[in-house]
Amino acid sequence: MATRAKQILVSAEPGELKVAILEEGRLCEIYVERKGRRPLAGNIYKGKVENVLPGMEAAFVDIGLEKNGFLYVEEVMVHEQPDKRPKKITQMLRSGQEILVQIVKDPMGTKGARLTTQISIPGHFLVYVPDGDGVGVSRRLADEERQRLRQVCRELKVKNAGLIVRTAAEGASKKEMERDLKFLEKMWQTVKSREKSAKAPTLLYSEMEVSIKVMRDIFNETHERVLVDSQKEYDRIRSFLKKTSPELVDRVELYQGSKPLMETYGVEEEMKKALLRRVDLPSGGYLVIEDTEAMTIIDVNTGRYVGRTRLEDTILKTNIEACKEVVRQLRLRDIGGIIIIDFIDMARPRNRQQVLETLDRELETDRTKTYIVELSPLGLVEMTRQNVTEGLRGILTKTCPMCEGEGVIVSEETMAIDIARRLRRLAADSASEAFLVEVHPKVAAMLIGQGGAKLKELEEETHKYFSFEGLDTIPINTFEVTAEGSREAIQRASLPVAEGDEVRLRIEEPHMYNPADAIAKIDGYVVSIAGGSKMVGQDKKIHIDSVTRTCAYGTVVEEESRPPAAPESGSGAGDKDSEVPKRQDFSVNDRPPRNQPETGK
Repeated sequence: MATRAKQILVSAEPGELKVAILEEGRLCEIYVERKGRRPLAGNIYKGKVENVLPGMEAAFVDIGLEKNGFLYVEEVMVHEQPDKRPKKITQMLRSGQEILVQIVKDPMGTKGARLTTQISIPGHFLVYVPDGDGVGVSRRLADEERQRLRQVCRELKVKNAGLIVRTAAEGASKKEMERDLKFLEKMWQTVKSREKSAKAPTLLYSEMEVSIKVMRDIFNETHERVLVDSQKEYDRIRSFLKKTSPELVDRVELYQGSKPLMETYGVEEEMKKALLRRVDLPSGGYLVIEDTEAMTIIDVNTGRYVGRTRLEDTILKTNIEACKEVVRQLRLRDIGGIIIIDFIDMARPRNRQQVLETLDRELETDRTKTYIVELSPLGLVEMTRQNVTEGLRGILTKTCPMCEGEGVIVSEETMAIDIARRLRRLAADSASEAFLVEVHPKVAAMLIGQGGAKLKELEEETHKYFSFEGLDTIPINTFEVTAEGSREAIQRASLPVAEGDEVRLRIEEPHMYNPADAIAKIDGYVVSIAGGSKMVGQDKKIHIDSVTRTCAYGTVVEEESRPPAAPESGSGAGDKDSEVPKRQDFSVNDRPPRNQPETGK
C-alpha cells in the first residue's frame, strides 16, 4: 500500500493542548489534553490494596484517585515465582498490602481505572518491561525485519528486563536502539528510587504530555513535518527529539501564520463534525454512528447515491467508501469496545469478500489493537477495538441535563398531562385558593388549551385558580409552583402589565388568526397588538388596552420626534411641567417587579 502524505499539527493554548494527525490533508486522529483532565493510562503508582474479592478474582487498589483502581487476577505478577503463579487472588494479594501498579485503561463513567502489576515503559523504538524476560517484536513488521531486530536486541544484553520492539523500529540501527534502551533504563531507575521513599498511595511516574507522547509513539520518517504554533512547545519538542531521534529534528517547524493553526487546516471544523451522528460519504451515501453503553453501532446507507449501472454495483461502491470512512472515524473519535458495522446487503459473495478485505487493509493504518470477525450474510461486521481513553466525545462533551444522556425528552403534551395530574394532587392537599405555575411556553399552551378550555376544566374539577406563566428559560420537562395564596394576590402577581400601562416591546411575529394584528411577548406572556402586522421586527411603544389571564391587548402609540432636551437650570424652581405626574412608561427590560402574593403556606 502506498504511503499516505502525513503531517502533525501541535497547538498550545492556555488550558488546552491539541495534536492533530493529517493524512492526505484530512484529519485522521486528534488528541486533546486539558488541565486537570490529562489521560492517566501509562501512569505508575505505589498503591494500597483496599479489598480483595475472591468471588470476582480481583482486587480494588487505592492509587490516590477519586475511585479505586480495578486489578484483575490475570494482571497480577508474582515476581518471586513468575512461572508458578497461583491462580487464586487471595493467594497473591491481601488487604493493606502496598504494590506497584500501572494504569492500562482510564477511569470511564462509574468505573475506576483498570490496573496491572506488569509494568512497562515505552520509548521510541522499544518498550522496556522491568522484571520481564525475552524479546517480542511487532507483528506488523516483515518476517526478515523481525528476525534482524530480534538479533539486535540479543546483542544489547539486557539484564532483569524484557523488551518489546515497536513498529517504529523498522530500519533502526543498533546504536539508535541502544540509545533508546539507556533512556528507558534511566527512567525505570528513577521510578524505583521514588518507590523506596514514597508512601502509598502516590504517583511515581506520569506519562508524557500528549505532544511529546505523539513524537515518541507516532512521529517518524513517513511524516513530512510537524507544525507547532507555540515557541515553548516548539522548543520542548525539539529538545526531546535531539535526545531520542536527532535525525527528525529538522522536520519540526514553528507556525507563524496569521490565522490559528487548527483553523487554517480545518481541524476545528472536523472536530465539530466528529460529534455528529451522521457522516457523509463522497458519492452521496452516509454513515450513522450510534453510541450505546454496550457497543457502538455504525449503519451504512446509500443516501442520494443512485449509481449508474446495477444496484449491486451501487451498493458495492457505497460499502467500499464506507470502509475507508469507518476506519477514519474510529481513529478520529477514538471509539473502543465492541463495534457493529451494518453494511448494505450484498448478494454476491465475492463482493462481500472485497468489502472485508478493504476494511482489513484500512485497519492497517490504525495503531490501536483491533480484532475483526467475518462479514455475515446480513452484511454485519463484528469487531473490537482496544478501549483506553474516553475518546473525543468524552473530552469535548458532557451529558445533557435535560435528557440525561437518553437523547430524547418527553413531549409538551406528555409534560402537560403530567403537570395537570400533579396540580390536581396539590390542589387536594393545599388550603390555598390559587397557584402561580412557571412552565415552558409550549407546555403552558397545552395546559390552557384552545380558548382556555383545558384550564377551565382543571379549575372546575379542583375548585382552584391556576395561572400559568410561560418562560423560555425553563426546560420543557420541568415546572415550578412559584407562589400560592388568594385569587386576587395570584392575579396581581401573574400579570406582567396592567390596563393603561405603556410599554416598549419588540413586535415578534404576525398574529396566527388575525393577519392584520401581530404578537409581542413579555416573559412568554402574549400581547396582541392591533394593526401591528406591518411592524414585525420593530420596537414600538404599546398602550395596554385590556388584560386577561392568558394575554393582553394593545395598540401602537404614535411617537412624535422630540426636540433636544434643554440644559438643566439650577434647582428647576418654577418649572410647572416638573410638578405634573406623567403616565407610567417603561421597557420590558426595566419593568418594575411584580407584586408579591401571599404565600398561604
